[in-house]
Amino acid sequence: MKRRSQLAVLIAALLPASVLASTIEGVVLNNKGKVVTNATVEVEGSDLKVATDKNGKFVITELKNGLKELHVVAPGYAHLHRDITITNDENQSVTFNLKRSPIEVIDIEATPIHMSAMESASPVSVLSGEQLRRQQAATLGDSLEKLPGVNTNFHGKVASTPIIRGLSGPRVLITQNGLDVSDVSRVGPDHSVASEASTAQQIEVLRGPATLFYGSGAIGGVVNVVDNRVPTDSTTRGEWNVEHNSVDNQKVASFNATTGTDSVAFYADAFWREADDYEVPVAADIDSDGEGHRGDYKVENSNEESDGFTVGASYLIDNGFIGLAVEQFNRQYGIPGHTHGEEGEEHSDEEERVFADLEQTKVQLLGEYNLDNKWLNKVNLRAGHTDYEHAEIEGGAVGTTFKNETNELRIDLLHNQFSEWNGGISFHYKQSDVEAQGEEAFTPPSKTESFAVALMEERHFGDFLVQLGGRIERVTIKAGDVLLPNIDAHAHDEAQEADEHDHDHEESAETIRVFDVEHEFTPISLSAGVVWDFTPNYNLGLSVSRSERAPSASELLSFGPHIGTGTYEVGALFDLDEDGHLGLSDQAIDLETANNVDLTLRKTQGDIGFILNAFYNQVDNYYYQIDTGLYAQSGHDHGDEEGADEHDHSSELPVYLFKTDDVILHGFEAQIAWQLTDEFKVDLFSDYVRARLKDGGDLPRTPPLRFGSELSYQTDKLSAHIHVTRYQKQDRTAPQETATDGYTLVDASISYDLSVLNQDMSVYLRGTNLTDTEARVHSSFVKDIAPRPGRSFALGIRGYF
Repeated sequence: MKRRSQLAVLIAALLPASVLASTIEGVVLNNKGKVVTNATVEVEGSDLKVATDKNGKFVITELKNGLKELHVVAPGYAHLHRDITITNDENQSVTFNLKRSPIEVIDIEATPIHMSAMESASPVSVLSGEQLRRQQAATLGDSLEKLPGVNTNFHGKVASTPIIRGLSGPRVLITQNGLDVSDVSRVGPDHSVASEASTAQQIEVLRGPATLFYGSGAIGGVVNVVDNRVPTDSTTRGEWNVEHNSVDNQKVASFNATTGTDSVAFYADAFWREADDYEVPVAADIDSDGEGHRGDYKVENSNEESDGFTVGASYLIDNGFIGLAVEQFNRQYGIPGHTHGEEGEEHSDEEERVFADLEQTKVQLLGEYNLDNKWLNKVNLRAGHTDYEHAEIEGGAVGTTFKNETNELRIDLLHNQFSEWNGGISFHYKQSDVEAQGEEAFTPPSKTESFAVALMEERHFGDFLVQLGGRIERVTIKAGDVLLPNIDAHAHDEAQEADEHDHDHEESAETIRVFDVEHEFTPISLSAGVVWDFTPNYNLGLSVSRSERAPSASELLSFGPHIGTGTYEVGALFDLDEDGHLGLSDQAIDLETANNVDLTLRKTQGDIGFILNAFYNQVDNYYYQIDTGLYAQSGHDHGDEEGADEHDHSSELPVYLFKTDDVILHGFEAQIAWQLTDEFKVDLFSDYVRARLKDGGDLPRTPPLRFGSELSYQTDKLSAHIHVTRYQKQDRTAPQETATDGYTLVDASISYDLSVLNQDMSVYLRGTNLTDTEARVHSSFVKDIAPRPGRSFALGIRGYF
C-alpha cells in the first residue's frame, strides 16, 4: 500500500494536471504549520488510501463524481474528517491542519464500520506500539488490565482472561484477527487463552455489547488480537525481543517479520517463554488464624513453558489480497491450588503437582477484494479452522482432556456509498465441537452451531455521526450423552451426618440417567448510536443497544467437579427438588437479554484530552451460579481410606447450581491525558462497576473501584514511565464470598534507543510492584493461595528492522 501511494505522488509530479482528471492533491500540516509525514489520507467507504511523503504531500486519483468524505490519520494527532465534492475533469488542492491529541487514536481493524476511541458511539480501546510491548504479559488478561474498564481474573500468573465491566467467561469473546480463538478459556478460570501478545501488532477491546460484529457470545465485549500473519503488503520489516524477569526467573524471546515481492508477501513469527514458580511478599497459604507471614515465599505450581510459531503468505493484486496462515501454539503450565495430596501435606514430588498441557493448531484464510461494481465496493473474507487440546496431567498420567474443534466463516459485503450511507451486510457461520474426557469432565461432549446475518450502517449528518446495526442468529446446541448421576449431595450438618454416612454410596453412584439434549435459540441484537461534535474539539456520544445471548453448553449441561473453581458445578438444565435432590428442571431455558446505554463525553484535541464514559446495563435472565449449601465428592482420594475420619470433608466440594435472575451493572470509565510539554505527559484514569441483583444482593468477584496515574517522559532516544494504581477495598460481596483489602501498585520502566551495525534497537528496564506490596485480586478464584507477584525487575532488548 505504501509503494502504491509513493507511485501516485511520482505520477502526479510527472504528468500534466489535465491528464489527472478527478484528482485531489494536497498537504498535511500540524497546528504549528510544519509538515506531517506518513499521515494516512483515505476515502471513507472505499479502499483508496495514500500516505504523505517527506514534504507532507499526497495525491489521490481515480475518484468518481460525487461527495467524498476524506479521513486523515497520523500518530499523535486527532483524526480529521473533510467532505469534498468531485466533478468531472476537476483537480482540487487542499490543505489539512491536524491538531495534537494526547490520547492516541487508533482505528479498530476487525469491524466493517469505522471505530476508534475518539469517534465511535460505542467505547473502544486499542493497545499497540510501545505501550503494548511495555504492558505485555504471559497471559492476555494480565496484558490488558491497565486499560480503563478492563480487569483480570488473575489465576496465579499462569492463566487469566479479561473482565470487561464486571463480565467475563462466555460473555466476553476473544478473537484472533476477527475469528474466535476457539480455546476453552471461557469454560474455567484455570484454562489459559491460546493467544500470544508478544507477536501481536495491536489488541483491540470493545467495551459493552459487541454482538453486532461477533455474535451473541460478545454480549459483554470483545478482545481482538491483531497480527500480520496474512500480510497485506510486502514491505520488509520486523522486530525481535529477548527479556529476563527476576520474580519467576522468566525468560522470553520472540520475533516477527514480513517480506516478499511485488505480488507475493510472506510472514513468520515465533516465541518462547519459560518461567519458574513466582515469588510473593506474603505466605501464599493462609494459616489457621487467617493471617499470612511476610518473607520469601513462592506460589507453588505456578511455573510454565510455552512456545509457538506462525507462517503465512498472501497473493497481492491491485484490487486486494488473499492469503493463508498456519499457527502452532504449545503451553505447559502448573495450576496453583490444583493438587490431590492430603491437605497440609508437602508436595516435594513433582508428580504430585497437576499441570496443563495445551496444544493448538490454527489455520486462517483472510482475503479482501475491491470491486468496481454499481452496488458493491468491497468483499472481506475471514475463514478459520482450529484444533485445540488441553490435557491435565496428574501423577504423570492424563487425568482430564478438553478438546475443541472449530470451523468458522465470515463474509462482509460492503456497498458503495448510498445516499451518503457507508456500511454493509455480514454473513457469519461457526461450528464448535467441544469434548471433555476424564474424572473432571464436568460437561458432556456437545456441538454448538450458529449462523447469523448482520447489517451495519453509518452516515454523517453535519456535526452528527449516526451508526445503526442489527443482527439475527440461529444457535443450536446438541449433546448426545448428558449425564444425571444420583450423587450423594448433602449439607455439613452434624445432626444429619450420622444418617448420611449410613447410606450405601456405591449403590447410589450406580444410578445414572443418560439422555439427549437439543436446544435452538434465535438471538436478535439491535444497536443505535450517535456522535455529536457539538463544539470544536469536543464530542458527545450516545449508544443504545439490546443484545441477546444463547446460554453456553457449560452453563446448561455441567454436572461434575470443577477443580479450577473449587466447586461441584450443576448446569441450569437441572434443579433441586423439595427434598434436596438434583433432577431435571421444569424452568424454561431462555435467552439472556442485555439492555445497555453508553454516554460518552470526549475532548479530542489540544494539550489536554479526555474520555469520560458512563454506562448502565440491565441483563434479564442472567445465568450465574448460586451456592446450594450442599457438598459432593470431588472424585479424588485425599488420604488413606483405612483409618480415615468418616466425617472428613477434605475430598468434598460445595455444589454450585446455575440459575437465572435479573441483574444490573452500571459504572464509569474516565481517562484524562495532559501533554505538559513536548517531552512530559500525565495520564489519569479511573473505573468502577457496580454489579448487583435487581431484587437485591451482589454478584460475586466484581472488580473494585480503582484509579491511577502515569507520568511519561519521551524524547527521540529516551522513554521513561512511572505508573501508580490504587485498588480500593471490595466489600460488596456475594454469599460465601470474602472481602478483599485495597492495595497500591507502583510500576516503572525506562528504555533507550540506539543503533548498532545499522540495526535499530531499544534496551529497557521495567520494574513492577516496586513497593513489594501484598496484593490479592478480588476477581480471582485463587486469591487466597495466589496473590500478585512481589517486586520484580525485567531487563530486555528489542530490535527493529
